[in-house]
Amino acid sequence: MIDQFWLILLGFAAGILGSMIGLGGGIIVVPVLTFLGFPPTVAASNSLFAALSNAIASTISYSKQKRIEFSLGLKLGLLTVPGTVLGAVISSDVSSEIFKILFGIILVFSAAYIFLRKKLETKEKTLSKQMMVFAIGASFFAGIVSSFFGIGGGIIFVPLMVVGMGMAMKRAAPTSQLILLFASLSGVIVHSILGHPDFLQAGLLAIGSFFGGLVGARLSLEIKERYLQILISVVILIAAGKLFIDSLSGNSGFFSF
Repeated sequence: MIDQFWLILLGFAAGILGSMIGLGGGIIVVPVLTFLGFPPTVAASNSLFAALSNAIASTISYSKQKRIEFSLGLKLGLLTVPGTVLGAVISSDVSSEIFKILFGIILVFSAAYIFLRKKLETKEKTLSKQMMVFAIGASFFAGIVSSFFGIGGGIIFVPLMVVGMGMAMKRAAPTSQLILLFASLSGVIVHSILGHPDFLQAGLLAIGSFFGGLVGARLSLEIKERYLQILISVVILIAAGKLFIDSLSGNSGFFSF
């Protein structure tokens, strides 16, 4: 057990970043676990425990800051549940190479979003029926992405709220954490029923991620974003490149588990 305490530090670092940018820490946790040779379903399911813990801590902190749109967050969160069930089930059959390619693509989109997030903000909009229908479909898809990759689905929800609904970034990222609470909780339940996670590893990640979420929510009020955006974007793109290379070379990771 002692030799796995590094998972707490990984969860803590991922929790800070996940809380600040609203995407969840899975975009950090899953690549690291994948590089270390964890099977896709184990990496994704373990990561969802961290995402759930991070979402709980972040939601508590952001709620105290009064930055969450609870009505919208609850609706979109519940709409993710059917997708998370499907995502967990189909993740059982994916090969390591396909998982790496697909997750690499997700990381590229994540990096682009993080780097351009300030430019995405628009004036507040009145929600049309068409946008609400699109939001319902996007929520279902985000649930699949969340549970399949173990990342929470924030890469879909934050741009949806900012670009499609005109919500300010300072409220979209906190509201995304509330949505991710529902998505990650349902994903954790289904993955656990299917026997995917290593509960010790998942628990250590969750401990670190919880405290990282508290710190990240606090830092989001104080830190200047631009340098952080550049750093995270570069790291994520490097990780995406490594995933693409590994998938083509058949490399299963640095270690085998």
